[in-house]
Amino acid sequence: MRALPLTALLLATAAHAAPVRVEFWHAMGGVQGAVQAYAREFNASQSTYEVVPVAQGTYRDLLPKLQAALRSGSAPALVQLEFTQFPALARAGQLTDLSGRVDDLPGALRGDFYPAVWKTGQLDERTYGLPWNVSVPVLMYNAGLLKKAGLNAPDTWAQLEAQSRALATGGRRPLVAAADAWTFEANVLSRGGTLSSGDRPRLNSPDAVEALTQLARLSAAGQAQPRGLNEATRAAFDFARGQNVFVLASVANWIDARRLPFFNLGIAPFPCEKEGACTVPLGGATLSVPRGTPAAEQAGAVAFWQYLMQPARLAEWVKATAYVPPRRAVTPLLDDWYAKNPQLRAAHAQIGRAVPRPTTPEYAAWTALIEDAITQATTGKLGARAALDAAQARAER
Repeated sequence: MRALPLTALLLATAAHAAPVRVEFWHAMGGVQGAVQAYAREFNASQSTYEVVPVAQGTYRDLLPKLQAALRSGSAPALVQLEFTQFPALARAGQLTDLSGRVDDLPGALRGDFYPAVWKTGQLDERTYGLPWNVSVPVLMYNAGLLKKAGLNAPDTWAQLEAQSRALATGGRRPLVAAADAWTFEANVLSRGGTLSSGDRPRLNSPDAVEALTQLARLSAAGQAQPRGLNEATRAAFDFARGQNVFVLASVANWIDARRLPFFNLGIAPFPCEKEGACTVPLGGATLSVPRGTPAAEQAGAVAFWQYLMQPARLAEWVKATAYVPPRRAVTPLLDDWYAKNPQLRAAHAQIGRAVPRPTTPEYAAWTALIEDAITQATTGKLGARAALDAAQARAER
């Protein structure tokens, strides 16, 4: 029997080669079934790559696991990193610079992303992350209680304070004052302020002091309930039974919040305090490729991301999670869904005035200081200015 030519032999070998394995670590435990389905569909659509999703808990759970894997040389090919997590890793050389790969993307794809969304994965004008799940902060409220009181959802922080004062009866503490850096950052931005300037912290800026002073005042008056992030279950129970009326949260929390019993859930854009300056910080995560990932796996990671970015698939993702569509082309595909959920259309429209989170590598550490300051002030242990001055001093060390 005549031997096959070398070219034919190589082609035959390649045709039977195992697909390139692309391990994908993510923090989407609540919708991991959807993530698994996307991977299966992608794997079935081609034979070059096999994406293997692995749920790794929350963003805060995932990060130390990734750091350990980087030290041991066992990092995945693709990883989901919360927006404040990736800058320090990128600056330390722990992530792959994807600039060359995104330069090759079709212009119709790159140009369709909202500019703020695309910037969420950039540092020093280089691309280290690709967008996927994007959220905006919102005000969730007990619609039944507001209707009974003859009130509409508040548009400003001044209105929110006035309504909390009016609704604080029978032991009710209307506003949940959560020690959450992201919604506090949104509070400060809504006043035209900022918590950082370049690479420098501004944790005790005038607008930050004003924002925390209001939260502390409401808490001291029994009109707000201080909560730590580890009290989510208790907070959800109190919200459902009407002990609390207003909760500042991610739009993606709508999926779980609407399942709470006993009340009708309302959702509104984040309160704006300074007209013309009411930007909101984007929340969510970016998809990054750890350093040392072989070129073939890098290509597979980017190919899977492009698969996720197809408008019809993103529309499915938005309906399943309530995340904001990162591409403009997705919005028309959601018209029927928005018609049934008009409050979400208004909440998602905030993408037009959204800004990326600070990309200062130290900012992730500063968020812990911010959350500690919120707790100190809202529980009366320190005044708002003193708490933020202490946070600023620690950030400057």
